[in-house]
Amino acid sequence: MTEPFVIRGADVAADVYRELSVQLEAFTARGVRPGLAVILVGDDPASKAYVASKDRKCRELGFYSLKLELPASTQLPELLAEIEKLNRDPAIHGILVQMPLPRHLDEQTVIRAIDPRKDVDGLHPMNLGKLVMEDPTGFAPCTPSGCQRMLQFAGVATAGARVVVIGRSLLVGKSIALLLVSRGTHADATVTIAHSRTRELPALCREADILIAAIGKPNFVTADFVRDGAVVIDVGINRVPDPARPGHSKLIGDVAYEEVAPRCKAITPVPGGVGVMTIAMLMANTAKACGMTLAAL
Repeated sequence: MTEPFVIRGADVAADVYRELSVQLEAFTARGVRPGLAVILVGDDPASKAYVASKDRKCRELGFYSLKLELPASTQLPELLAEIEKLNRDPAIHGILVQMPLPRHLDEQTVIRAIDPRKDVDGLHPMNLGKLVMEDPTGFAPCTPSGCQRMLQFAGVATAGARVVVIGRSLLVGKSIALLLVSRGTHADATVTIAHSRTRELPALCREADILIAAIGKPNFVTADFVRDGAVVIDVGINRVPDPARPGHSKLIGDVAYEEVAPRCKAITPVPGGVGVMTIAMLMANTAKACGMTLAAL
């Protein structure tokens, strides 16, 4: 096998941002900036860092960014009231509530409170329904959209391809399956969703032309899961102790990269892979929401 093509998130995201710059010129000519509001409840360090990176990217692109930080003690009526304010704010085109929320707050109630036209995370039941119906006016979840865009960037043919997705979460597994099985460019695949109850999982995965790992278990996918010439997309982001630096941690994926990569035609790294694309597609969804608002005027 030759060296695999490494699909780096920064390279793919750069393409997305180039496209967004053209859209932004058109918005600016009409005196409008895409506006994204992100709500953070509590002080989880990982969530705070992620929200900060979204805010920073908004400002780099010239979006209007509103970051609302609420204490962990915030009660559901208070949070819903803040969401309703943003639903009515014409300067805000996209609303994202950072997950996970404190345990006393019901995530599904919060997601349903967001105006579907501003649900740029793509998790409102109306947007998920549009994804099932292949309705382009909806918003697909950002991480699955990023995976699809990475396959496109790498020139991976998906039409007729056998795809195995490990993981059945709504946020990634089910949504990427729906995207890739849909009709159209960079789709038309035959998709199998595997999970913790799947029998003979390595053998099933070896049948895949494209293997997508989104199970949340570090180094779960080893070489015996991957056939020669497969494309592997690693969605996992796991923080584990770093043996090279006692007392420190490092990020690794769901795929044992060093042993799997030699078998692959293309593969995504962790870090520097799918995670970068999640923010890029969030920006793309926000710009799409802005454009749809202008089109309705």
